[in-house]
Amino acid sequence: MKRKICYQLLLASLLLAGTYSSLLAQTKAAARLESPDHQTKIELKITETGQLAYQMKFNGHGVAEWSALGLETNGPELSKGIKIKSQVKTDHKKSFDWPLGEDSKIDNHYQQLVLHCSSINARFDVVMRAYNGSFAFRYICRDIGKGIVKLKKELTEFNLSDIYEIYQYHEESIFRPVRLNDLPGICDMPATLVSGQPLYLSIGEAENRNYTKCVLIKGPKPNSLRFDFYTDTIYRNNEIKAVNKDTQVEFRDSLITPWRTISCTGTAIGLHAFSELNLKLTEPLTDAPPVNVKPGKVFRVPVNTQGGLDGIELAKRMNFQYIMFDAGWYGAEFRTTSDPTQTIPELDLPKVIAYGQSKGIGVILYVNYVGLKAKLDTILPLYKKWGVSGLKFGFVDGGTQKGLSWLDSAMQKVNDYGFILNVHDHYKPTGLSRRYPYQLSQEGIRGDENSPDAFHNTVLPYTRYLAGPADFTFCYPNATNAFSKNLKVSKAQQLALTVVYFDPLQAIFWYGKPQDYNTDDPDLGFFKSVPTVWDESHYLQGEIGKSISVARRKKDVWYLGSASGLTPLTTHLNLNFLKKHFTYTATIYEDDGKNGIRISTRKVTSKDQLVVDIAEKSGQAVIICPNEHQ
Repeated sequence: MKRKICYQLLLASLLLAGTYSSLLAQTKAAARLESPDHQTKIELKITETGQLAYQMKFNGHGVAEWSALGLETNGPELSKGIKIKSQVKTDHKKSFDWPLGEDSKIDNHYQQLVLHCSSINARFDVVMRAYNGSFAFRYICRDIGKGIVKLKKELTEFNLSDIYEIYQYHEESIFRPVRLNDLPGICDMPATLVSGQPLYLSIGEAENRNYTKCVLIKGPKPNSLRFDFYTDTIYRNNEIKAVNKDTQVEFRDSLITPWRTISCTGTAIGLHAFSELNLKLTEPLTDAPPVNVKPGKVFRVPVNTQGGLDGIELAKRMNFQYIMFDAGWYGAEFRTTSDPTQTIPELDLPKVIAYGQSKGIGVILYVNYVGLKAKLDTILPLYKKWGVSGLKFGFVDGGTQKGLSWLDSAMQKVNDYGFILNVHDHYKPTGLSRRYPYQLSQEGIRGDENSPDAFHNTVLPYTRYLAGPADFTFCYPNATNAFSKNLKVSKAQQLALTVVYFDPLQAIFWYGKPQDYNTDDPDLGFFKSVPTVWDESHYLQGEIGKSISVARRKKDVWYLGSASGLTPLTTHLNLNFLKKHFTYTATIYEDDGKNGIRISTRKVTSKDQLVVDIAEKSGQAVIICPNEHQ
């Protein structure tokens, strides 16, 4: 009997030891990484089916529960039966100069983990980075064999730890806050979500060069999201419905996905910390800063010779750097018979370009996708010979793999020729300006062309602008035209938004005509002064869809922009970002209640607060100039 009991105890001990060894092996197989401040922590494991999964915590709170990773292809097995062969963890503390951004120097601090993985027929890497508040990852399979490999599905999930509301939108649509569990249809990235804790999330992508533009759909679990391939959409009953999906996602030689990112913060204004994440993740072609690229303000001119000459005069008086000829300068833009190497008879382009050069004003030309695909390699050397300064691409395919691959190639060609570039319509940035710095701007936003309201205007800083610059196409009333069809907010808000919204190539006076603006009007002095790139930026206060206040510095001068949503805004802004022991003069532009602008001045120091007391749909714009050392 005693021998039997001893045998049972020995067996139990062996089983327990075996279980412990198994658990220990699982622990050793797991991978972990954390942000430089140790507040963002990610764990990884291999599930029972051999699939990679991750979970994420921020400041001790759960952000994402175990969520699947992996790709499903018709070739290499990148989702099941995965084994981690080895892993390499490194810490990075770098910075780079970026004279074309919201900050002239960008810190790029992160911990990186590379998992070298294998399956039954593939070897691949999963590269992961933990930033303060952010987790970024991508899949790299450099040898996928001979022939073409079709990507069937990306399995990436975001199984969130709490109940969230998501700000749903697609391309240039309105924003619709909905419960994540009730999400109908799709949502573009970057997507912003808010929980009751509160916790604010941004889910996005970086460095998309030859992939499809993925969208987010409701995942299989409560409070979850997953990826789907790019889809065209229609709107039905105020809901976004998918129509056609990009099904031809194929690769040859290698398969490298864009970076997938999830970022979290405890405040709405804290989301701004992630607006440079795409630049940090994109590999530049050179480490040298882009000092030869000229940002600036743009005026769209009537498509004829006199319109161009008058536009140059206005641009010169307004301290703008460029004029632009939009659609129509070479004929109807969607016709294959229209030739972007020839101007219409009403436009003497050489005369306008020469006049612009004499005044220091560059000329930007619009070319539609039809003309670009047919003659891009012809027009680039030709426009260089003409003395053109930049291009605006129109109606490109910014969603499918085929379209994005073409666009990446086109961006590089334009960059190599030294033309500034603005890509219009539904394309959104993923950080490629770091790789092609002449690619200054893009649309992918519901701007003044589409008559946005104040709610929309105060959602954008926390959503679309986290991806990068956007061309909002600002309208501004004059004595001839109030642009009431386009403007649903006050004049002061239009002034303020040129500070709030970041765009190195800011289009001002959209739909305006040169003769309609009296450049001696005092309120236009703000447009004359405001820069388009910055040395330092801070989000001061705000909440999604309610308000926003931003301070930005260029050299020694600060610019502040505040905007209200559909309710009034009353707040005090601390000016502690100003230099100590200096006095400054603050010039304040506000609505006067009579469709005009009231301008006032006051002395301020770093110890002061600036009062913002504005009505709904309104704004306040401020220029703060240093006076003297105290």
